[in-house]
Amino acid sequence: MDQEYENILVPMDGSKESELALGRAVAVAKRNGKAHIDVLNVIDTRAMAYNFAGMSDGSIAYQLVDKSKQYLDDVLKRVKDKENFDNIDIHIRLGNPKTIIAFDFVRDHHNDMIMMGASGLSRMQRAIMGSVTSYVKRNAPVDVLVVYRGFPANRS
Repeated sequence: MDQEYENILVPMDGSKESELALGRAVAVAKRNGKAHIDVLNVIDTRAMAYNFAGMSDGSIAYQLVDKSKQYLDDVLKRVKDKENFDNIDIHIRLGNPKTIIAFDFVRDHHNDMIMMGASGLSRMQRAIMGSVTSYVKRNAPVDVLVVYRGFPANRS
């Protein structure tokens, strides 16, 4: 028996992989009778403190939220126009992307699947902060589908 997903979470960070994950999530949602999609962008407050040496006055957070909102609004418009799919909501959270994606958001929004890109970080960022995708697929209480940019041999 095939699994039918009703509420798919797609974390997006602006990477090609996250864009691919959204496209695949829309296809899955349509096949499953127009399941709901939650698109989430998590602003990593740990990185903000690290990059600005803790000298943020709060306006940096507001700027990052505004930028994230513009990005997600563009994503939403594109999906509605090009894919003719409107059972989708956008969300922004501040905090640790690993725990927000793997636990908090899924719990609060009752997602039954997470579909995410392989990695939105550079190799250096992954070495310092660890891979969000690796953490989520090891710890999330729901199915996790990881979308890669190319063939498995091309992963980096």
